[in-house]
Amino acid sequence: MRKTVTYLVVVSVALLFTGCAAMTISPVPGVFYTEIRAPERALAAPVGEVDTYSKVGSASCTSILGLIATGDASVAEAMGNGGITKIHHVDYAGDNILGIVATYTVLVYGE
Repeated sequence: MRKTVTYLVVVSVALLFTGCAAMTISPVPGVFYTEIRAPERALAAPVGEVDTYSKVGSASCTSILGLIATGDASVAEAMGNGGITKIHHVDYAGDNILGIVATYTVLVYGE
């Protein structure tokens, strides 16, 4: 009986920390709190035009407990939100609080 109870506790804890928590993409995970910003992709630019962009657009999606996820974090949505027609580079941001609420944001820089 004792082995059965121990087994159920271990399985319950494992499930809590795997499939039931909200997660974001992160190069460095934080168990209790995550707030990161990282590069997604960069496009080739002529020499001297490396830092030439004047607009920033963002688009986000949110997950609650890993059970409900909503939003549009596409590059196209971020371009539209920033009025961008020519992309310079794309970054992303991920936030996660105790696995309860997670947000993934795409940031598009360009003209």
